[in-house]
Amino acid sequence: MKKISLVLSLIFALSLTNCKKETQSEIKVISPEEMQTLLELEDVQIVDVRTPEEHKQGFIYGSQNIDFNSPTFEEDITQLDKTKPVILYCKSGGRSAKGSKKLKDAGFVKIYDLNGGITQWKFKGLELKTFE
Repeated sequence: MKKISLVLSLIFALSLTNCKKETQSEIKVISPEEMQTLLELEDVQIVDVRTPEEHKQGFIYGSQNIDFNSPTFEEDITQLDKTKPVILYCKSGGRSAKGSKKLKDAGFVKIYDLNGGITQWKFKGLELKTFE
């Protein structure tokens, strides 16, 4: 009887832990080609984490500029939708990798980091926009 009671208690305890649904955020490093596919298939938020000066020199269409080095970066990212995928890019990948970790810590669900940044995007011959 004690064994049955112990087994039932154990099963009940395990079932409680399995019912708990946690959203795990993940960071996926993507190529420029993968990014193009995502832009076509998903409703994504694109964030250029370079400085405003760098952004003005050329940016990926549809991106918004949130400077990683800005003292308000963590506050600025709260304007993004945590439930929608986010693609981050910078010049070569360093700042976007750090920014991706901050988004993960802030509870964003799906985060993509452009491998090689806008430098790799340009190298592949993909289009950049300017304010002119």
